Amino acid sequence: MTQLNGKLLLNEPLARYTSWRVGGRADRFYIPAGLDNLRTFLQGLPADEPITFIGLGSNLLVRDGGVRGTVVLMHNVLTDMKMDGGLVYVESGVTCAKLAKFCAKEAKQGAEFFAGIPGTLGGALAMNAGCYGSETWDTVKRVTTINRRGELHSREAAEFVPTYRHIGMPVADEWFVAAWLELASGDAHEATRKIKALLAKRLASQPLNLPSAGSTFRNPEGDYAARLIEASGLKGYTIGGAQVSEKHANFIVNIGGATALDIELLIAHMRDTVQQKQGVLLQQEVRVLGELEVRE
Repeated sequence: MTQLNGKLLLNEPLARYTSWRVGGRADRFYIPAGLDNLRTFLQGLPADEPITFIGLGSNLLVRDGGVRGTVVLMHNVLTDMKMDGGLVYVESGVTCAKLAKFCAKEAKQGAEFFAGIPGTLGGALAMNAGCYGSETWDTVKRVTTINRRGELHSREAAEFVPTYRHIGMPVADEWFVAAWLELASGDAHEATRKIKALLAKRLASQPLNLPSAGSTFRNPEGDYAARLIEASGLKGYTIGGAQVSEKHANFIVNIGGATALDIELLIAHMRDTVQQKQGVLLQQEVRVLGELEVRE
């Protein structure tokens, strides 16, 4: 039997693990030592234990009251990446930036866009992350998932229903641990050039110098959330330590001392203002976890 040699922390502050640098505590926070260790850990949990998986904590707002149950950290845990026949095998803890560079080095094209996604592959699979006209599930051939009983399942891409920033799961309570990506052969130098150009564009247009969580809202069909927010006069609007970025209106930045509540109130204000002034109801892209802080 695999020894339980991961790290279990109690009442761990989740602000340390989210890109906004906000959020309350997890009742239990587990960092697995590997896949076998993760399986053993899940097998030992009560059947009714709430389980949450996180990667880099981008695209994620953890409320100030924290998260009940167990949070499992995947970033820097499942990090194997290799060629498997003609496919790219990559585990869910690998950052999308590293995946893009690996595919370029292997002269595979079509994965350059991953360089613009500030998260892990697991998160990218779970929300069909994308940018600059490409999406994660455009590349997926098959995946391995794990359920709350620690059982692994191999699933073909056809079993999933990908839509814009969402993936329809065939079975509830399964999480991604690995994927095989099918990419066309290309030129390593050209792929590297595209990645550099994409990163330069991202640096020029996004507020990467302050804590944020990427795009706050999905782009409505035929338009851009950032344009609608800016047209509503919201650039620079601030609640507490949370501000609508003056560089990219679809980003909320933590300018110092923000709480999760500040950010959630700002998201609501942006949505309401755009609906009132532009007649468009923006759909939130950021995932919200946990409970509101109870104040005496």
